[in-house]
Amino acid sequence: MVVDRCQENLRFIQALLNVAGYEVVTASNGEEALDKVEKESPDLVLLDVMIPKTDGFEVCARLKDREETRLIPVVLITPDRELKYKIRGFEAGVDGLLHRPINTAEFLAMVRCLVQAKHLNDELISVENTILALATAIEAKDPYTEGHIDRVAHYATSLAKEVGLSLEEQQLIRKAATLHDVGKIGVSESILNKPRRLTKKEFDRVKIHPIVGERICQPLRQDKLILMVVRHHHERYDGKGYPDGLAGEEIPLAARIMAVVDTYDALTSDRPYRGRLTPEEALRVLRGELGKQLDPRLTIAFISMAETGRLC
Repeated sequence: MVVDRCQENLRFIQALLNVAGYEVVTASNGEEALDKVEKESPDLVLLDVMIPKTDGFEVCARLKDREETRLIPVVLITPDRELKYKIRGFEAGVDGLLHRPINTAEFLAMVRCLVQAKHLNDELISVENTILALATAIEAKDPYTEGHIDRVAHYATSLAKEVGLSLEEQQLIRKAATLHDVGKIGVSESILNKPRRLTKKEFDRVKIHPIVGERICQPLRQDKLILMVVRHHHERYDGKGYPDGLAGEEIPLAARIMAVVDTYDALTSDRPYRGRLTPEEALRVLRGELGKQLDPRLTIAFISMAETGRLC
């Protein structure tokens, strides 16, 4: 999408892009641009900063502020190289800056690079959505874990916020919580739903699910936090967990958060081999695991949140 108040500029840029093989949508002001982005979902937005109604800086900021459009690359075109334009552009979240007169080679190289990056992001999101759907389908097969994903995602995000993790880390932990048990696709339903104590051989089968889950989520390797949670959410603070026997702060913080909330939700949910505990009973069990299964600081923070009604 090309946005410029000057029809001559629009025709020039549109001609350049058409010759390079791109389809082009145009707009002449900020409000029209925002409306067309909603309808067209372009791979790239090229904005003149001086457009009327809503200027290019504001249009860029609004696109970057919305979940649905924040991954669309935005290039601002400025009247010259003045520093003030760069500063305002970076503050708005711009992906690229060009100044007039436009250098054709630089312009086409930037467009090509940003469109390729957008296509790669789209592919990654598609893979991520497929894995998320797989995780949800696995949960749906097990009546004992219905709602488990949503609850632990909520608990994990709340605890991450409580201990001071950034908004980006909170969002990644929510996603990781959704995916943490995806590896159970490699464990038979007869083992997962067995109403009696598992044999050693059966438990060994269960213990592979973090490794299987990590392999399934490998396409998301750019988000290392997700892979760490999927692999390490069954490690124990005392080093007696699996799959790697990590101890204490060797265990990634996000995985230690997951261990606390996963344990609490398991205790307060029905299982094939036992009924659910009350929240009060579950919190007593958590206290008994301080420094054993669970990180003491994180567990105390979680208990405080539960007792003061901040988990709702």
